[in-house]
Amino acid sequence: MPKKGNTGRNLISVDNMDVRLIRIFIKVVESGGLSAAQAELNLSLSTISEKISSLEHRLGLTLCKRGRGGFELTESGRLVFEECQRLFGSLDHFSRKVAGLKSNLSGNLSVGLVDNMITDPNSPIASTFATLSEIAPSLHLLIDTRSPGELLRDVVARKLDLAIGSFPRMALGLSYIDLYDEQQNFYCGSGHPLFAVPDDEIGIDLVRTYRIIGRSYWAARDIKIFAIATPHATVSNMEAEAFLILSGGYLGYLPDHYADPFVQAGQMRLIRPSLFSYKAKFQIATLEDWKSRPIIKAFIEVISKARNEGATSAKPASLHSRESR
Repeated sequence: MPKKGNTGRNLISVDNMDVRLIRIFIKVVESGGLSAAQAELNLSLSTISEKISSLEHRLGLTLCKRGRGGFELTESGRLVFEECQRLFGSLDHFSRKVAGLKSNLSGNLSVGLVDNMITDPNSPIASTFATLSEIAPSLHLLIDTRSPGELLRDVVARKLDLAIGSFPRMALGLSYIDLYDEQQNFYCGSGHPLFAVPDDEIGIDLVRTYRIIGRSYWAARDIKIFAIATPHATVSNMEAEAFLILSGGYLGYLPDHYADPFVQAGQMRLIRPSLFSYKAKFQIATLEDWKSRPIIKAFIEVISKARNEGATSAKPASLHSRESR
């Protein structure tokens, strides 16, 4: 029978040196090896190796295999890496909570959004709201969803503090801050005559013989490539466009993240992305004096950080696309 108190003999106390070593270990794992982590850590290969060895000695575990055979985590290393991520996640959460207690960010923040951003993996909106709830617990958010033109109008009129969307025009007196690109693809429904036609047989002249949808809030952006004066149907939101495409009677643009479930179900088909696809730039639109307004400045700083963190883990685009015009 073990003596009372034996269970605590292997506990390890974590000091500042351990935290620095753990940060190096995390960066090595995220980079995929010691050599790959050199640039970000700004350390020599031998120094990084020494730091990893010091951490292994401190923990009494072999964390990884390294050498000519390449870099590979041991099972212990994998488990330690997962715990390290939890540790620093808790530290970050603690820092944000304490910062929130000291924050004087209170009052109202009115934010305008375009619709159907929630399924876009590139959108940093949800993580931004999560961070704001921690660093500014007294802040009251007012969220509204409208078309891009209406959002710009209300920011100019000071009915909204800021708006996020892809804007077809630039309103005077506003600042625009780039966030990310949204992939726009051209689709047809399973009942459309083009559904079974190979991409290499589909060109602009052929597409122009069919009915094409235009989105009222993006002016002529969707139909410019087809050189037609007016669309055959005009919609004010993506759901309406999806209904028309699914009918089999119309062709139109949708964001890839919105259309993917229909494509996976065999109800829609992406048409010749190398010719028709393009990227729509999503931006923050706000008044030019935003840097002097603490709440708006805090929001922009938080969403910019969330965007940058998301960009480092995002996968490269799989489509060759024409750029937005």
